[in-house]
Amino acid sequence: MTGRSGADAGFTGRSGRFSAAFAQGWPWRLWLLLRVALLGTAMSMLGACAQLGYYGQSISGHLALVRAAKPVDDWLAQPDLDPALRRQLELTVALRQFASQQLALPDNDSYRRYADLHRGAAVWNVVATPELSLQLRTWCYPIMGCAGYRGYFKPEAAQAMAAELRSEGMEPYVYGVPAYSSLGWSNWLGGDPLLNTFIHYPEGQLARMLFHELAHQVAYASDDTTFNESFATAVEQLGVARWLATRPEALQDDERARVRQDQVQALLRSGREQLQQVFQSNASDDEKRAAKAEVFARLRRDYDALKRDQWGGDTRYDRWIGGLNTAALAIQGSYTDLVPDFIRLFDRQGQDWPRFYAEVKRLAALPREDRRAQLAAGATTSSSSSAGEDVRAER
Repeated sequence: MTGRSGADAGFTGRSGRFSAAFAQGWPWRLWLLLRVALLGTAMSMLGACAQLGYYGQSISGHLALVRAAKPVDDWLAQPDLDPALRRQLELTVALRQFASQQLALPDNDSYRRYADLHRGAAVWNVVATPELSLQLRTWCYPIMGCAGYRGYFKPEAAQAMAAELRSEGMEPYVYGVPAYSSLGWSNWLGGDPLLNTFIHYPEGQLARMLFHELAHQVAYASDDTTFNESFATAVEQLGVARWLATRPEALQDDERARVRQDQVQALLRSGREQLQQVFQSNASDDEKRAAKAEVFARLRRDYDALKRDQWGGDTRYDRWIGGLNTAALAIQGSYTDLVPDFIRLFDRQGQDWPRFYAEVKRLAALPREDRRAQLAAGATTSSSSSAGEDVRAER
């Protein structure tokens, strides 16, 4: 699964047929036992028994999440539904329709069901880097390939993994994820649901969340977290601009929040660049540690000044900034580093969503180095030949 600061593909109508079978119970248990048995066989063949426990919690945690959801229409039919929740659920119906009709995102069962998990995060992700590096540790999984994070449905398990990584000399970071993508593997269970962990987001932020997660089902590179997350971020940015264009009040609120988020992103980007210079220098490890500490101290001073001088004391980012380390900076970069390249590619595809998605899927299938090189170059040669028509020049 891929988690956001992280959609599913599937077949319209299949969830209804599954619901009837699920009510009888046995197909659900049979499917679960089969999956566990297959995973057990695979893990024993690999000699990795510890992995079985991880996959077991992943399956059971996701199934519990899916089972907790019920159709949005059922929620809206409740006369005593909380008015604030009703407004947000009605908003998701409009956003979901817009995503499919205007952004060419998949029209399936994703985000048409809602669940209250009675907790503040869907999952807790663990990321890690070496002490003097911004290179994320990667883990490889069946189906989804390799990713720079490891997700847990219980925070205690995530913290235990972080402690294990710390004992190995790594620098870990644990963070709660409001939504994640199953990459299409739970659509026949009813799709990835809307959750209480993000349903009350402001309109622009809620739109971003849905567009981002839906984008993950369009294209996915099994070995490139930055490619995947930057693509989804580009889709959310382009999509929310179109959504808010005709909603002036929501646009005003969103722009105010985006200015502050962009300012924080600029600070983090500067911190990553400074750390990269430190880590690539010929200084001794002790000198690098001292320089690293100064980079983080300067970043926090700059944030405090920004909050004091321009934000009127807004503290919304305090908790996050306070816990920054190299792993946190590294994973944050994966969501933004390639976004300009994807937006340029969108323009070169004539701002045509299906053509853009087709080109991104083509790139995702390439070896990582070729993929990155062609994305950086705008993939102009293959784009013009595969699209079958002239591609508009970059703006």
